[in-house]
Amino acid sequence: MKKKSRTAATNLSLFLIALPGILYLLINNYAPMLGIFLAFKNYSLMKGPFKSDWCGFDNFEFLFKTKDAWIMTRNTLLYNTAFIIIGTVAAILVAILMCELGEKKRVKFYQAVMLLPNLLSWVVIGFIAYAFLNADTGFINNTFLRWLGLDPVAWYSTPGAWPIILVIVNLWKNIGYQSIIFMAAISGIDKSLFEAAAIDGASKLRQIRSITLPLLKPTIITLTLMSVGRIFYSDFGLFYQVPQNSGAIFATTQTIDTYVYRGLMELNNVGMSAAAGLYQSIVGFVLVLIANQIVRKLDADNALF
Repeated sequence: MKKKSRTAATNLSLFLIALPGILYLLINNYAPMLGIFLAFKNYSLMKGPFKSDWCGFDNFEFLFKTKDAWIMTRNTLLYNTAFIIIGTVAAILVAILMCELGEKKRVKFYQAVMLLPNLLSWVVIGFIAYAFLNADTGFINNTFLRWLGLDPVAWYSTPGAWPIILVIVNLWKNIGYQSIIFMAAISGIDKSLFEAAAIDGASKLRQIRSITLPLLKPTIITLTLMSVGRIFYSDFGLFYQVPQNSGAIFATTQTIDTYVYRGLMELNNVGMSAAAGLYQSIVGFVLVLIANQIVRKLDADNALF
C-alpha cells in the first residue's frame, strides 16, 4: 500500500509539473481548432460564427485565384528553408567554437552576449532595424554608403533587399538560442573519444569531422524535422515588425501569417483568414509526414515516428 501511495504521489507531482504545458497546448493549440468551420462560411458580424451562411470552398477558391496565394506560399517556404539550412549550419559552427574556448567565464560571456537578442521583442528589434535602414537618418545610408560614395537607398521601398535583410536579422536574433541545444549535445559526447583521437594524431578539424558531427546527427535530424513541421508557419514578428508593414515590399515580405493577420485586422475577412490558416496547417502536417518518411528510409533509428 505504501508503494502504491508513493507511486500515486509521484505521478501527481509529475502531472502538476506538466499541467501548465498541457493547459498551454489546450488553450493555444487545440481550442482554436474549433474555429476550422469558419473557413467554409461567409462570415457575418451581424449573424455571428454559427449563424453565418455556409459557402463551401468559396473562400479557398477566392484565395487561390489571387496572386497573393502564390506570393505568400513561395515566401513562407523559401524563407523557412533558408532559416533551417543557414540557421542550423551557423548554430553548429557557433556551438563547436564555444565548446573549444575552454575557459568557462569566457564561454559564459560570449554565450550571454549571443543570447541577448533572443530576449528582445520583435518590436524592439524592428526599431533597431529601422535605425539602421531609415532612408534619411539610417546608420547604413549615413556611414557605409556615404564612405563608399554611393547614393542612399530607400530600404523600405526596395523589395529585392529584404530576403537578405530578414535572413540576417533572424540569424542575429536566434543563433544564440539555437546553439545552446547543440552545445548541450556536444557536452554529452564522451571526452575519451577526443582524447583517443588526439593520441592518434588527429587534428581538431579531423576530430570535429569524424567525431563531433557524426554524433550530432540525431540532434540535427530531430531539430530539422521539428522545423519542417513549422515550415508553413513564419515568425509573425519578423515579417511584420521588421519591415514596418510597408506595402511597397509585400512581394518579398508577405507570408501566410502576415496575410492572415492583414485579412483579419484590415480587411475583416474572417472566412479567408480561416481558409489560409487551415491551408497552412494541412500542408505543414503533410510536409512533416513526408520528411519523416524520407528520414525513415535513410536512417530508421533517427525518425520521429
